[in-house]
Amino acid sequence: MPGKKICTNNKKKPTSCFSVGKVHAYLRGRIWYLRYSENGLRKQPRVGPDRDHARQMAAEINSQLENSVPSTLGFEPLTIIELRNRWLGRHEDVRRSSLSTISRYRNATEYLIRFLASECPVRRVSEFRPAHAEQFVRYLRSLRVSPNGHKHSRKRPLRDAGVKYILETCSSMFHYAVKSRHLPPYADNPFQVIEVGRIPIENSEPIIIFDEIQENAFLNSCDSWQFPIFLTLFMTGMRPGELCHLLLEDIDLKEKWIYIRNKPRLGWLVKTRTERAIPITSELATVLTQHLGGRKTGPVFLQKRCYQRGYTPPLITKTVKQLEIECQNRFDLTEDQSRRSSALVAKSIWQDLCGITSNILRLEFNKITQMIGMPEVTAPKSLRHTFATSLQDTNVDPLIRNELMGHSPNDGKSPGGLGMTAKYTHTRPETKRRQLEAALAKRPSVELARLWCQTLSHENNSTDPIRSSHGNHSGYLL
Repeated sequence: MPGKKICTNNKKKPTSCFSVGKVHAYLRGRIWYLRYSENGLRKQPRVGPDRDHARQMAAEINSQLENSVPSTLGFEPLTIIELRNRWLGRHEDVRRSSLSTISRYRNATEYLIRFLASECPVRRVSEFRPAHAEQFVRYLRSLRVSPNGHKHSRKRPLRDAGVKYILETCSSMFHYAVKSRHLPPYADNPFQVIEVGRIPIENSEPIIIFDEIQENAFLNSCDSWQFPIFLTLFMTGMRPGELCHLLLEDIDLKEKWIYIRNKPRLGWLVKTRTERAIPITSELATVLTQHLGGRKTGPVFLQKRCYQRGYTPPLITKTVKQLEIECQNRFDLTEDQSRRSSALVAKSIWQDLCGITSNILRLEFNKITQMIGMPEVTAPKSLRHTFATSLQDTNVDPLIRNELMGHSPNDGKSPGGLGMTAKYTHTRPETKRRQLEAALAKRPSVELARLWCQTLSHENNSTDPIRSSHGNHSGYLL
């Protein structure tokens, strides 16, 4: 009709929502969002301002839901700090890792948190890319740290072993993120590109193995209190922590055995959680008999003040069962019932037993190494390496070697592990004893142990069960 406009544009105005199968898309402001359910959970991921891209994503996710595969956007976004807290919480509450292990994980991942705060402004786990992981390695290489955290010691660059451990720990944390779906379903662990396992160790701290002359000089420089302690480490290969938590109930001097046992009710566990029995030679059994002086309870090795100043530990007469009851009673009186509080209570029990500590052991070890001109050797663990080398030198059976050292026969890292063979192979006690005695027969420790007993047998005039067989002199052996 004349004067009436006819609309020739038949295009429909775009709607603010649409659906593709199980996926609904809607426009909020200028941004498209998707809404769908996956594994019983409602998902509302943000897509972007492009309608065509939103439709493409909706179609892709609908296809994935129809085929019961993880959707492209089906993950729970977290910040890296939140991921770290959840990962440490899993080790604390689910895996029940030791407190020292959790502390090491926390310290290692703290480097990543500092890196993100100062060098790389990435907050979310999904935003951390392989390029960021490589940048993190360069950051670690540029740091200068104090060895063992001592603030007054001279700073040095992180050693390769330290860098590698930090990267392995962070990689494990992001592996947890992948498994827990805090990364996009088809995203890889960003630390995989580094290939941590192929990083060479070039500047590691050297491991010192004592030869016969050095072993002779070391033991000759011990006083009568130090000698039984370090002789035991030389002749059993125990970890320092195992020796510090050795109670009288753990040794059988008549049958000549030392038992490394877990003590969960006293807050201490073997590093690998695996208990073991170590046969001891007649010479070491004689030394320990004279060292104990008739005591039947308490730690095998007491602090020096118990001998020099006559100090009597408050709990020295209690049996293991009584100590466990005392520990539980103290814990029941605390308001905080956490694992950390339980560890502090257990620590107070060991303090009242007045046994030597790892720190005391290290300080005494350093005193002796300085006396004999080996100040570069600062770790008592060197004695454990020396023991293992002695077993190797005398061709001790690999299975027996694993059992004596308390190592896992199949740790997945050491070449030539026994693996399943350990489950089918059983070592007779007499075989273990025969090979250990053969390994130690030519060591200076055996002859020095005999001399030590002969020397103190003439000097032992004290009747005090704690002070007996101990003097304050040194260098009495030839």
